[in-house]
Amino acid sequence: MTIGEIAGLIAAIAFAILVILFAIPLLKLGRVLEEVRLAVRDIGHESVPILTEMQGTVRATNEELSRLSVVTADLAKVSQHATVVSENAANMATLFSATLGGPMVKTAAFTYGIRKAIRGEGRSGKTARRKK
Repeated sequence: MTIGEIAGLIAAIAFAILVILFAIPLLKLGRVLEEVRLAVRDIGHESVPILTEMQGTVRATNEELSRLSVVTADLAKVSQHATVVSENAANMATLFSATLGGPMVKTAAFTYGIRKAIRGEGRSGKTARRKK
C-alpha cells in the first residue's frame, strides 16, 4: 500500500463518518416532517365539519339580521307615526287653550268669586262670623 492509497482510504473513512453524521439529523428531520404532514392532514379533516357548521351559523345570522332590518324599518315607521301623533296633540292643546282656555279661566274665576261670596268672605279674606 502506498501513501496515496492510505490517504485515499483515510479520506473514504472520513467521508463515510461524515455521511453517517449527516444522515442521523436528516432521518430525524424526516420523522418530524412526517409528523407535521399527519398533523396537517388531521387538521384538514377536523376543519371541514367546523367550517360547515360555521357556514350554517353565518346563514342563520344573516337570516336573523334580515328579520331585524324589517323590524327596525317597522320601528322607524312607528316612530314617524308617534311623531305625527305628538305634533297633532300639541296642535290640539294649542287650539284648545286658544279657544276654550280664556273662557274657562274666566268661568273658574267667576265660580271662585261666587263661592267666596256665598261663604261670606270679605275682601280681607276672613270669614264673617255671626254673633250668637
